[in-house]
Amino acid sequence: MQEKKLFEYAVIRIVPRVEREEFLNVGVILYCRDQKFLQSLYHINEKRIRLFCDQLDIEEIEEYLKTFERICSGGINAGPIARLPLAERFRWLTATRSTIIQTSKVHAGFTINPAETLNKLFGQLVL
Repeated sequence: MQEKKLFEYAVIRIVPRVEREEFLNVGVILYCRDQKFLQSLYHINEKRIRLFCDQLDIEEIEEYLKTFERICSGGINAGPIARLPLAERFRWLTATRSTIIQTSKVHAGFTINPAETLNKLFGQLVL
C-alpha cells in the first residue's frame, strides 16, 4: 500500500472589486513536496463571469491564469519566479494580494496521487 503524502492547495479566485470582497472560484493550485508536484487548473466560464461582473476583461484574466500554469511548470521561459524551487513558487502564487486574481488561504490534506486530488478538488470547488 502506498503511503499518503502531505499536500497543500488554494483556490484561485476572481475578485472584480476588492473592496466588496466578493469572488468567483475559477481554479485550484496544488503543491505536494514529497512528490515534487506543483500544478494549477482553471476554468473560465465566461457567462458566469459576465453575470458576476460584466466589466471584466476575460482575455486579461485568462492571461493571468496562464501565468499561474507557467510558473507551476517552471522553466527559463516562464520568468524569474518560475525558476524558484517548487515550495517558493507555491508560496509566491498563494501570497495574499489585493488584485483581481487572488487565492484562498492555503489548506492541507493527505494524498497518494496529487494529480487525482487536484482534479477532485477542481471538480468540487470550481466546476
